[in-house]
Amino acid sequence: MKKTFHIFLFFLLAAMLLSGTQARAQRINHVIGFYNLENLFDTYNDPSHNDEEFLPEGSNQWTETKYAKKIHNMAEVIRAMHDDNGLWHTILGVSEIENRLVLEDLVSDPQIAEANYQIIHYDGPDRRGVDVALLYDPAKFKYLDSESIPFTFAGSKVKITLNKEAQENFRTRDILMVHGLIGEEHFAFYVCHLPSRIGGKGSDLRSRGAEIIYNHSKKMEKKYPGIKIAVMGDMNDNPTDESQKKWLHGKATIAEMEPGDFFDPFETMLADGYGSLAYRGEWNIYDIIQVNYNLATCTDAGFKLRRVVRNKYYGRVFNKPFMTQQSGQYKGTPFRTFSNGAFIGGYSDHYPTYIVITK
Repeated sequence: MKKTFHIFLFFLLAAMLLSGTQARAQRINHVIGFYNLENLFDTYNDPSHNDEEFLPEGSNQWTETKYAKKIHNMAEVIRAMHDDNGLWHTILGVSEIENRLVLEDLVSDPQIAEANYQIIHYDGPDRRGVDVALLYDPAKFKYLDSESIPFTFAGSKVKITLNKEAQENFRTRDILMVHGLIGEEHFAFYVCHLPSRIGGKGSDLRSRGAEIIYNHSKKMEKKYPGIKIAVMGDMNDNPTDESQKKWLHGKATIAEMEPGDFFDPFETMLADGYGSLAYRGEWNIYDIIQVNYNLATCTDAGFKLRRVVRNKYYGRVFNKPFMTQQSGQYKGTPFRTFSNGAFIGGYSDHYPTYIVITK
């Protein structure tokens, strides 16, 4: 009798393990990420862009050879993320790109061409001539519409330090919103590159950018009840800064969220020592992805966040040895394209970040 019971128990456990394995295999996963490509300029002179540095005769001596190396490197990172995850990004937001041409060169690189990435890009007014854009897998994401949202000061509740004349002359990247379907569910993705800290630009400008995104996202939630939203970008702020905490309503945990809030999985990671870029020996996470209440708290059969690092964190900073400086003054930090004005053939001064949704 005891032997029969043990045999029964063995087959029961085996069936349970098989059932769990099959359930995991049947999960549908989507990678949603962001990557600052660090000055992805072509080699052609565009009078409408401030691209003089990135010309063959410019200060960076930006030749076709260097450009080809840069494209190869960016594609290598995207390929490495695919190999790690076993699937291509469904959505990949990017920043610091000059135009659509450089993205066409990127997505056609042999390392990632099979992903068949499609491009959403608008030329923006940034004085440095860089834009944000979004790449998507058309087999997984059904594109419906998009909008390039201008950075303005009208109606802001943020206390702006610039005078009226300075506000009228201020130019920075527009914010990209892309709306579509994953499965049958509505999603909106915001891609941004908020104003830099360089040149004494105040935190109020980044707070204003976050305010613009938040206000627009509320309109999308009203128009499409239940819509799931991800805001991604180089925020030039950490998750703990005012732009992210106050104006984007970012929360460090899902448990503390209320309707109208966003969840920032990178706040806990920053506190635990992770970073997407280093400045003067200090790690920061400026490359942030926040998700709205509908996505963060989903309990039905729809898409929900999945832990992706050590079964603990809902976000990942993707860094591999080949993307990291291995010697010298900046050892251990992102292996960038230029260092002290010299081309060193690296990747980017930022590591990419991503989240995974599943059902």
